[in-house]
Amino acid sequence: MPLIRKSIIRKLFINLFWFGLLISAVAFYLYKSETTEVPYYYLLGGLGIFLLFFLMVYYVDIVKPLRAIMPQIQAILTGKSYKRIYTDRVDEIGLVAHFFNQVTKGLGKVSLDLKDRERMLDELTIASQLQRDILPDTTPSVPGMQIAAKSKPATEVGGDSFNVITVGDKTYAYLGDVTGHGVAAGLIMTMVSSLISVFADHYDSALEIIINVNKNIKKHVKKAMFMTLVLLSWDHKNKKLTYVGAGHEHILVYRADTGECESIMSGGVAIGMVPDNSKIVKEKEIKLNEGDYILLYTDGITEARNKDEELYGLERLITRFKEFAAQYTADGVHYHIAKDVSAYMKGHVQDDDITLIVMKRDNKITGEGKEIEPSTSWKE
Repeated sequence: MPLIRKSIIRKLFINLFWFGLLISAVAFYLYKSETTEVPYYYLLGGLGIFLLFFLMVYYVDIVKPLRAIMPQIQAILTGKSYKRIYTDRVDEIGLVAHFFNQVTKGLGKVSLDLKDRERMLDELTIASQLQRDILPDTTPSVPGMQIAAKSKPATEVGGDSFNVITVGDKTYAYLGDVTGHGVAAGLIMTMVSSLISVFADHYDSALEIIINVNKNIKKHVKKAMFMTLVLLSWDHKNKKLTYVGAGHEHILVYRADTGECESIMSGGVAIGMVPDNSKIVKEKEIKLNEGDYILLYTDGITEARNKDEELYGLERLITRFKEFAAQYTADGVHYHIAKDVSAYMKGHVQDDDITLIVMKRDNKITGEGKEIEPSTSWKE
């Protein structure tokens, strides 16, 4: 349906046509009657009547409605409050009023969207801060172990989680990765981190912690949401290292005496995939000698891409691990691997959260504590 069904311009042309027709008729009458003189006041009176009629039509149809519309247009242009224009006209003035109402309606939606966006950004900032508060600020000093652990989320709220928790004569170090990233992944990550911290105080083994974390998480997550994880347990007195895998990546072990690197599948099933994982997950020991290293990582490292869309890959990680472990402490190995990953990704956006934990067996570490940098500061 056309928006303009009664045109003001057409109406004005019709009025002009009728006036011209009237003048022509008068002129024709005078010509036929052979009248040679016409009082001038007749002509002036006729022109005056027509002009008055034309001005009335012009004012009613154009000037008056525009005087109602223009203040609203000026208000919106100057950022002041404006009102909706109500009219049932179907001419050019009606079209202008309709256009104004549609534009201001759209602006109202944009304004609401901007307010919602600001609110969501504020909530993301809070969620991001809460997540940073859950992650450790510093890597604790653990008897017999050098530890360096850092993470770099891909978005404001990440799905990677890690922590190093010492309870009595045991230290638990874990690294986990929720499917995807963003707010939903961040919520699962927060729940798992909180549960591990709580259960570490109530259970004596990494196996019991993983079983009970899974039992509680499964009640509250959707089928498509789960978290891969590997949990290490270091016994200070017995110098014994064990691990429980929950469907995570490989555990890399560097042997100082041979310079070789072992790649161990963590095994198990991801947290939240099955209601009861007690018959699936196992706690196994890793023999660790003086100078040996353990490396844990999330797939954000091995699946990092360069500008040519090539993956960083596990083989490159193992090669760099062997190269740096022969030269540096745990902090040094972490620094150089992180630097290598960051350099590899240069020119390509970070697609996923990346987390890296490096541990070195070192009997000189007594657990007295030391000055270190924040654990969440990923080195470029």
